[in-house]
Amino acid sequence: MKFKHAKTLKQVAEFLGCIFVGDAHQEVLGVNEIHRVEAGDIVFVDHPKYYDKALNSKATIILIDKEVECPKGKGLLISSSPFDDFNKLTQSEKPFAPIAASGATNTNISSSAIIYPNVSIGNNVSIGDNTIVYSGAVILDNSSIGNNVIIGPNTVIGFNAFYYKKKADGYHRMHTCGRTIIDDNVEIGACTTIDCGVTADTIIGEGTKLDNHIQIGHDTIIGKHCLFAAHVAVAGCVTIEDNVTLWGQVGVKSDVVIGKGATVLAQSGVGENLQAGKTYFGSPAEEARSKMKELAYMKRIEELFKK
Repeated sequence: MKFKHAKTLKQVAEFLGCIFVGDAHQEVLGVNEIHRVEAGDIVFVDHPKYYDKALNSKATIILIDKEVECPKGKGLLISSSPFDDFNKLTQSEKPFAPIAASGATNTNISSSAIIYPNVSIGNNVSIGDNTIVYSGAVILDNSSIGNNVIIGPNTVIGFNAFYYKKKADGYHRMHTCGRTIIDDNVEIGACTTIDCGVTADTIIGEGTKLDNHIQIGHDTIIGKHCLFAAHVAVAGCVTIEDNVTLWGQVGVKSDVVIGKGATVLAQSGVGENLQAGKTYFGSPAEEARSKMKELAYMKRIEELFKK
């Protein structure tokens, strides 16, 4: 998420009530969580296990719970609760805004779009030419829907990211302030859910087709002309390149990359990066031919013991 207006490190520190390390006039452009962080961003870290990852990331400012050596050219914000202060920043820039009685604000729907009855559309939404949205669909704030898109009944676009921090009194949600972008010629089946980015964007690439009952997590980027069958579940911060096929009930864990043109067969579990252009099967998913041979050998175990 980019700030409406650039800030300085000193200004952010004063707003949060934190001490800072670094150039007081260093420009700060926005905030992002670690998987989608960019130069100019603030990223937060509150566990020693992830200090190095945050400090060596593209982030310009690190919101951290311990004073450590500041990397050259960067700045630190020292906070007793980085998660809470990160939320304070995002909520100040993009507070929750319920739909007013008069209707959603800053919403732009093409005159050629077809919106069926009982569709709910939030604030800051755009819907392109010749797009069809069927009854029961919910398109939430900060969603951009392209041209010639089909959104099936009871599908939800842009709901909150599933991102929590466990505390003594329970789980605290990270304030969701990202966007959901559906490119041209995408088809989305019934009862599918696509979460918006927690601080960046969830993107469904041009020409991709999603079946019914699919879950796409926050900040996941799906390429062009992908094909996902029913009950696929993709976690947050996944990158799926162009022309990937995921068959029914495939599960994908967070922060992995599936290479261009890969195919994952039904009921497989993807726990690591997959190379482009190959077919995978099993849980954990491996190259399909090798996995099939392994299963064939397992069937012979009893026979081998008898010998």
